[in-house]
Amino acid sequence: VQLQAYGGGLVQAGDSLRLSCAASGRIYSSAVMAWFRQAPGKEREFVALIRWSTGRSSYAGSVKGRFTISKDSYNTVTLQMNSLKSEDTAVYYCARGTQWSEIPSEYTSWGQGTLVTVSS
Repeated sequence: VQLQAYGGGLVQAGDSLRLSCAASGRIYSSAVMAWFRQAPGKEREFVALIRWSTGRSSYAGSVKGRFTISKDSYNTVTLQMNSLKSEDTAVYYCARGTQWSEIPSEYTSWGQGTLVTVSS
């Protein structure tokens, strides 16, 4: 399965942005879809994940209450980002795995990343 992330851009602090990740085929119910991000000079960090079969989700503490991960269609996962802060600036990656995990190495398929820049 190939993943393509899109929707990034330059916004101001307090704005909203919606990222999408489209899979080349159907995302099966056994999948866990996640978003990670990587800021310059920092390690890739977990943002949010969703279990495809149940819709159950989990968030990093830094984004909880501001970001929402959801299933948009049979092959698309979205990340709605509200009340953006300058510290949210990063390249955002979507990923597919089968484990309920916040660890990047647990995910087997990755999108190419989309840049989100939040100006203060």
